[in-house]
Amino acid sequence: LPGPWTVPAGVIVDHPRFPYRGAMLDVARRFFPLAEVLRFIDHLTRYKINHLHLHLTDDQGWRIAIASWPRLAEVGGATAVGDRPGGYYTPTEYRTIVEYAVARHITVVPEIDMPGHTNAALTAYGQLAPDGVAPPPYTGTDVGFSALAVDRELTCRFVEDVLGAVAALTPGPYLHIGGDEAFTLTPEEYARFMDRAQDIVAATGKTVVGWHQLAAARPVPGRVLQYWGTTGAEETVAAAVRQGAKVILSPGNRTYLDMKYAADTRLGKDWAGLIEIDRAYGWDPGDYLVGVPPEAVLGVEAPLWTETVTSLADAEYLTFPRLAAIAELGWSPVSAYGWTGFRDRLVAEGARWEAAGITFHRSPGIPWVGEPPRVGSPLG
Repeated sequence: LPGPWTVPAGVIVDHPRFPYRGAMLDVARRFFPLAEVLRFIDHLTRYKINHLHLHLTDDQGWRIAIASWPRLAEVGGATAVGDRPGGYYTPTEYRTIVEYAVARHITVVPEIDMPGHTNAALTAYGQLAPDGVAPPPYTGTDVGFSALAVDRELTCRFVEDVLGAVAALTPGPYLHIGGDEAFTLTPEEYARFMDRAQDIVAATGKTVVGWHQLAAARPVPGRVLQYWGTTGAEETVAAAVRQGAKVILSPGNRTYLDMKYAADTRLGKDWAGLIEIDRAYGWDPGDYLVGVPPEAVLGVEAPLWTETVTSLADAEYLTFPRLAAIAELGWSPVSAYGWTGFRDRLVAEGARWEAAGITFHRSPGIPWVGEPPRVGSPLG
């Protein structure tokens, strides 16, 4: 309708339940060119997601150029899952991502995964491998087979150089050092390495973040553990919280955007279970992890791993509508949670996604605009 319009005066009081509301994009297994990352950031702004976690390194690819270790990007960045094209971000491109995000009130959280998930780095620099021999490039999806030579002084210099360079490019407070699935190391080797890595992060002035296995390392002030389990109980995490750690909740069976919606979903995996929209919405982050009180929960994050993703449209399909569920859980008080109201609000979101050209999963039981009701839907 033509304006001007008159709107009654009023006061809106609104604030988020959790300060950290995030999404993770795995650019290591499937490389996303700069323009696609910026579009993904645009998607996050729709739902007051205020942290973008970039999984920059893994066995299949290394995605950020480090001047003092040029082969990381040139060699380690050349591959991706399924022999798809690799790629990497120059410092200028990475700064563009960071600045674009900051302008939209989003903090970039870079992750350099270590000491496992490092085959791409070892391919580039065999001196970092336990046996001193560069392994061949890896484009599969198995995990847990790679690790740095954790007690070698060259490895320490490598970690210092890489984390220092990434920290210098990143204005946000967090630096994520991974820490999951280092299956070839003994518990003592793992803890010794992660103790040192935590100190290196502290020397950069950043707060260390790691997957919840980081709980096995020595406590350091302010550290953040990202829980990705599926049981809702992890005593090592609860113990770390009692020693001052904060937690980001990313339970695999609730928040992992790479899980299938249903058994016949054309994309995704199912190791953590099937996650339809009602399952993504139907939990309370403040009362999820045994022994972790609400005040220790920094927030929630929805990770998108990209083993099965071949395009930005695939990424969008796995992200929506589930990201909207995680965003609401991160923002709203428990008293505002309610499946019926959320389901009805999704109808309007679907129309907006259509208008914006965003690919999304039409969850059954949601009365999407232009679709007839589905009788007997499990979400009805």
